[in-house]
Amino acid sequence: MPIKPLVILPDPILREISKPVEHIDSTIQQLADDMLETMYNAGGIGLAAIQVGIPLRMLVVDVSIFTSIFEPDAPQDPIIVINPEILWLSDERNICMEGCLSIPGYSAEVERPKRLCIRYRNREGEQKEIEADNILATCLQHEIDHLNGCLFIDHLSKVKRNMVIRKFEKRAKENNLEKEIL
Repeated sequence: MPIKPLVILPDPILREISKPVEHIDSTIQQLADDMLETMYNAGGIGLAAIQVGIPLRMLVVDVSIFTSIFEPDAPQDPIIVINPEILWLSDERNICMEGCLSIPGYSAEVERPKRLCIRYRNREGEQKEIEADNILATCLQHEIDHLNGCLFIDHLSKVKRNMVIRKFEKRAKENNLEKEIL
């Protein structure tokens, strides 16, 4: 399973709205496997297909790392989510520190609904529903945002968001200059 390169801010693909997966076949299943390997390799707990440059409504999450802090032998517990649909969000809110593999090295507190329920298709194409709370709910909302062209920094104040965007635009410009020199 190859590790896929991550799309990094300010790449405009991150603002695209992802299209539904029409057919779940071996290509989509392989993409899910590749996304999981990419996510684990990068030390993340969630990854949307758009973050590897593929604008499909598909994401993977695994928050078992938080369990493994208390249970070192706890197995990985990945969830493959295809064509998610949010059925409900709780009124109760939660503030979590969020980061993003597409915005490396930056994290901030984000307020989101504490619980949610989604309907989705799994790796085999079966329709599923999951009710989640706390970190899993936050992670699912974060990744579903990606499918809609929204980044976690969009939940911050305009000043903070613009500061982060400028920083990453500057970094991208410097990287392009380095490539030109080489």
